[in-house]
Amino acid sequence: MTLLAGFLDVLLRGLGLVALSAAVGGVSYALWVLRPLASSSALLGAAVKRTLHLIVLGATVLAASRLIVLVLLHPWTLADDRGHWPVLEFFSTGFGRAGLVSVALALGLAAVAAWLRARPASAGGWAAAAAIAVLLMADAAWLAHATSRLDGRVPLMVVTVFHQVGAVIWVGGLAHLIGFWRLRGGEHDADRLATTVLGRFSVLAMLGVGLVVVPGLLLARSYVGGWAGLIGTGYGVMVLTKVALLGATLILGALNFFLVRACARGGPAASPAGRVRVVVEAEIGLGLTVLLAAASLTSLPPAVDVVADRATPAEVAVRFLPRLPRLTSPPVGQLLAAAAPIADTLSTRQPEEYAWSEYNHHTAGMFVFAMGLLAVLERTGRARWARHWPLLFLGLAAFLFVRNDPRAWPLGPAGFWESMVLPDVLQHRVTVLLVVALGIFEWLVRIGRLTRPRWRLAFPLLCATGGAVLLTHSHAMFNLKSEFLAEVSHAPMGIFAVLMGWGRWIELRLPEAESRAPGWVWSLSFLLIGAILLSYREA
Repeated sequence: MTLLAGFLDVLLRGLGLVALSAAVGGVSYALWVLRPLASSSALLGAAVKRTLHLIVLGATVLAASRLIVLVLLHPWTLADDRGHWPVLEFFSTGFGRAGLVSVALALGLAAVAAWLRARPASAGGWAAAAAIAVLLMADAAWLAHATSRLDGRVPLMVVTVFHQVGAVIWVGGLAHLIGFWRLRGGEHDADRLATTVLGRFSVLAMLGVGLVVVPGLLLARSYVGGWAGLIGTGYGVMVLTKVALLGATLILGALNFFLVRACARGGPAASPAGRVRVVVEAEIGLGLTVLLAAASLTSLPPAVDVVADRATPAEVAVRFLPRLPRLTSPPVGQLLAAAAPIADTLSTRQPEEYAWSEYNHHTAGMFVFAMGLLAVLERTGRARWARHWPLLFLGLAAFLFVRNDPRAWPLGPAGFWESMVLPDVLQHRVTVLLVVALGIFEWLVRIGRLTRPRWRLAFPLLCATGGAVLLTHSHAMFNLKSEFLAEVSHAPMGIFAVLMGWGRWIELRLPEAESRAPGWVWSLSFLLIGAILLSYREA
């Protein structure tokens, strides 16, 4: 139960960060981008009301997610052998009190934003919303790693707040920018207004990026401590994952910046509803994944605190050295005889378990690498039959369903529902469902059975979702080094899956003549995932 609670805690923290971005980021977006222009256009006035609606939704979801974590998950984790949940004792801690304050502030922001929807010109109402947003971000300092540090606690809390402020005004602003585009079709000069909105948002986005990067470097230096911690711990690898995703997001942001400048000069670039909107959609997708990766960091001890259980660079490097895939697997009976019961999260993994897992990964790698090759072959236009490559997803799903968890149903003694409380098993079965959906949707699209444009987007969305789920994947929480070495390849696979999803998204949304580069991004990412799986090793 503790492991399931920890997994749900990561997901709810990620949801809370997304909701915080929609709420606080919406306030900054409205005050900086929309309100100075709202009186000049009915479209922009409607956009202010849309933004307020999203602020209400974000603040409400933030309050609900944090309340579930505070009232249910943490007391559940701390319950004693008699089943007593120490709710009152938990709320006597600084973390518990800060959490309750954040819930109250979020509900207050939702109430003020709801009031402003009927009075969007009220300066007092906006001042109140801004004040609550500032207090929400200040309160976040007591909910982060910084509050538990013994040295430099206050400076780290301040730096954490600035880092989070940058993330929410950037990612949250992008989300509200998408909301603006959903309204823009009803006004004859919508393109001119969109260019103006984009120009003002670019300034806000650059401020947000600066606040993400500079304080982020300071936090990494304090929590990682050096190259050994960056390479040899789970915390360090997740920091690298954030950096890689942030780098991809910055590339899209820079592309948008130059497109907006071209639009402002009246050049030949497409209207903001064209290229810019497509890139913003992918940018917000990557930004939300960065927030989820940030949430997963909260479940890991800072690298500077992990000394005895660090992996060496050589131990990490050997996990990525190419080698022939394992083509045989131990019999399931032999594995069950050697392995501890599935609920025993403190047990040491046996050689049979490592061999079983490596065989699974290598076989999955054969499926994925074959699909990547067929997808590239289809792109050449010389092998129309290769368009059926998504059907291999169904074979992969069947293999994973049977082999993923040998100690659980259908191979092992643990029942289907009994094993679902373990995060490993739950994530594996969610992954199987995603793989089935990937295969069915993409195959039907490629053979022309699903012709609506939105159906084509199912594949990239599911790829991006699968990558995000993989970045939250965790095994038992007690053997840090062995867990880390088993999972170190998950981070690059998650990154490539996310790049695959949003690369395919951009390819589908841009005109065919301009989609060549993102097409290669997603197809090569597909191949690289297969290559990593083929060289996967645990022992």
